[in-house]
Amino acid sequence: MVINYRNSYKMKREIIKINEEKCNGCGLCIPNCHEGALQLIDGKARLISDLRCDGLGACIGHCPRGAITIEEREAAPYDEELVIKEMIPKGKNTIIAHLRHLKDYKEFGYLKQGVRYLQEHREELDFNLDETVAKVHGDNQEKKKEPVMAHEHTEENGCQNHHHDGGGCPGSQSKSLAPPKNTADKQETKVEASSNLNHWPVQMHLINPGAQQYQNADLLLAADCVAFSMGNFHQKYLKGKALAIACPKLDSNKEVYVQKLIALINEAKVNTLTVMKMEVPCCGGILQMAQMALENVQRKVPIKAITVSIEGEVKSEEWL
Repeated sequence: MVINYRNSYKMKREIIKINEEKCNGCGLCIPNCHEGALQLIDGKARLISDLRCDGLGACIGHCPRGAITIEEREAAPYDEELVIKEMIPKGKNTIIAHLRHLKDYKEFGYLKQGVRYLQEHREELDFNLDETVAKVHGDNQEKKKEPVMAHEHTEENGCQNHHHDGGGCPGSQSKSLAPPKNTADKQETKVEASSNLNHWPVQMHLINPGAQQYQNADLLLAADCVAFSMGNFHQKYLKGKALAIACPKLDSNKEVYVQKLIALINEAKVNTLTVMKMEVPCCGGILQMAQMALENVQRKVPIKAITVSIEGEVKSEEWL
């Protein structure tokens, strides 16, 4: 299969589509959306965030009316303003659910963009914006007299306390991880044993190139086996980097990986790209994917290739 990526960084991906005429609001699909992208609002199942829909269709088999299908379409990198614009006609409750969804997954950048767009189009809304945003933050915000402005979306004003009702798989939920707080009296062995992973998810099919952790980051693209073979992977290679992992032999639909790498370079503007692969021949595919992406980007980034032996030793390390 030959795909022309040149002069384009749109992603062709699968996403669910709900036929509202067929949907009877039974809600059976909601708990079976492992990404938490569906909610029952105003008697209909709604996709409140295509940011989280992985297109795997776990919800489809649970719909007794056949109201859910999967469509494949080209999509530009995630644009919160376009999403919120499409949701406005669906009413206040859908807007609240979407903004809460962004807050639950700590996508505060998109949350600010969404509220900013609503503020700029306040006169076009058929609902009270200040009350709507207050509901997103819970009762404490509703008690405040002053309007909630876009720059106030922080963890300190309650963003981390909202309980997510839509379900969700922890492994695909986008989140940042605080670094371990190592005190001076800890033994050096304990410090070295700490994890340097600073975000989830990390698998290429699950990551979102628009997520905050990838913006202007040093990206490490590693084959699945690398971390298991190296005792110093976290301390020497992962520390300070955003991570994405893949298996060039076993993973399917790897064309999406190239598209995501293009988006990470063009849109997230990663600073550097380090590719770590095993010495076995089939693992060379992960470097090939990175090189394919670099041939079709609008900006260039330095790329380092590291090859690891099956014993966990670095056999080669070079900037390409």
